[in-house]
Amino acid sequence: MSTIIYPSPVFGPVHSRRLGVSLGINLMPGDGKICTFDCIYCECGFNGDHRPRLRQPSRSMVAEALEEKLKDMRENGPIPDVLTFSGNGEPTCHPHFAEIIDDTLRLRDKYFPDAKVSVFTNATLLHLDKVHDALMRVDNNIVKLDTVNPNYINKVDRPAGTLYDVEQVIEGVKRFKGHAIIQTMFMQGTSNGVDVDNTGDEYVNPWLEKVREIAPERVMIYTIDRETPDRGLRKAPREVLDKIRDRVISAGIPCSASY
Repeated sequence: MSTIIYPSPVFGPVHSRRLGVSLGINLMPGDGKICTFDCIYCECGFNGDHRPRLRQPSRSMVAEALEEKLKDMRENGPIPDVLTFSGNGEPTCHPHFAEIIDDTLRLRDKYFPDAKVSVFTNATLLHLDKVHDALMRVDNNIVKLDTVNPNYINKVDRPAGTLYDVEQVIEGVKRFKGHAIIQTMFMQGTSNGVDVDNTGDEYVNPWLEKVREIAPERVMIYTIDRETPDRGLRKAPREVLDKIRDRVISAGIPCSASY
């Protein structure tokens, strides 16, 4: 079973397939996972397998750890391309997410003004004005939209502890008025004997229609890279991802594919 639990509140830097040299900021406890999704492909495992005992780091803990690490990187390298909110769950769940974004932007400007600030979000809390406004302030607002099919979402992304309405989420992404990057996981295989391949036209066509409506800055499509807690899943082939990428580009939206 996948058990990648990241240190908290700062980890790395690591090399990201999509973002370059990335210093990770993890607003979840360093011993477990807190997320409004329970994705069957999550590299951190299932929510129930990693229930944390520690608390989420406080705003001051995040700022202090981040400044200490940025000082070290300025003196010893490497130079970060991006400061990335990711880790063991959904970063916007933190009660002081908006304030931590402000602290991070201030420290970025002080130590590495050319670095970008990125947030990976599953979009479950976009209806909260503080979350929306904070995401408007970051450089890369990376929003998950694996499909627009509610049945697929329920069996693959598995919203946990929250009501998830994909149409409401899409409207929430539209509120960014283009200041969003759509991130979509494409994969093949089965889960509990059920097909979870979302690379065919049945899923891609309606997804692409909604992407056109959202009109994001760009789209990042990717596939499984690390061990997943559900062992029946498989990577989408490169040629399949390339075909989907080319369709997005043909729609006039920049798109990259990570294998």
